Amino acid sequence: MTGVGIAIGFWVLAVVAVASALAVVLWRNILRAALILVLCFVSIAGIYITLNADFLAAVQVLIYAGAIAIVIVFAVMLTRDAPRGNQLNRFWFPALVISALMLIVIIYTSLSTDWKTVAELASEPTTSAIATALFDKEKGFILPFEIASVLLLAATIGAIALAREK
Repeated sequence: MTGVGIAIGFWVLAVVAVASALAVVLWRNILRAALILVLCFVSIAGIYITLNADFLAAVQVLIYAGAIAIVIVFAVMLTRDAPRGNQLNRFWFPALVISALMLIVIIYTSLSTDWKTVAELASEPTTSAIATALFDKEKGFILPFEIASVLLLAATIGAIALAREK
C-alpha cells in the first residue's frame, strides 16, 4: 500500500474511532454502547496496523475487542437495571468542563510535539522483536508472563464464583 493509501486509511479509522467513542459516551442504551465499544477497539487496532505496530494491533483485538468487551457485555446483561439505560446525574457539567480542558491539553500536546513519520521509522514488523524480548531463554520474561496468565485465570474464576446466584 502506498503512503497516500496508508494516510487515508489512518484518517478513516481515526474518524471511526472518535465517532464510536463519542457514541459510547452519548448513547443512553448501555448494551448498545458496550457493543459500539467493540467497534472503537477494532478501529484502534486498525490504526495500529497503519502505524506498523502489528503486535499492538493483535493485542488490541485479542484483549480489548475480544476479552474486555465480552466481559463488559456480560456484566451489562447480568445487571438488573440495564433496560432503563443510563441516568443523568448532577455532575454532567463539571465532567463536561474537565473533558473540554483535557481536550485542549491533548490538542496542544499533539500540535506542539515533533512526531516522527512512518518513513523515519523502521518498517519492520514488531512482533518478532517483542517475542524475542519476552521469550528469550537467557533474559526473557516467560515466567512473569505465565504467572500473570495464571493470576488472570484465578481472578476470572473468583469473579464467576462471586457472581453466581445462590
